[in-house]
Amino acid sequence: MENISKILIAIGILFVILGIFTWLFGGLFSWFGKLPGDIRIQGENYFIYAPIVSLLVISLIINLAIYIFNHWIK
Repeated sequence: MENISKILIAIGILFVILGIFTWLFGGLFSWFGKLPGDIRIQGENYFIYAPIVSLLVISLIINLAIYIFNHWIK
C-alpha cells in the first residue's frame, strides 16, 4: 500500500509540473489539433473534432520518453 501512495504522489507532482509548464509556455502547444490529418467537421448545429495525428504525435513522444526512462533505469 505504501508503494501505491508514492506512485500517486509522484503522478500528482508530475501533473502540477505539467500544469505550470503549460501555463507558462502555453504557446508551445498551439500546433495541437492543427496538423494535417486532424479531422474537423462543422455544421450549422454540430461540431465534430478528432485530433488523430496530434494524438499519434503525443503518443510517440510519451512512448519515447518511457523507453528512454526504462533504458536509463536498467
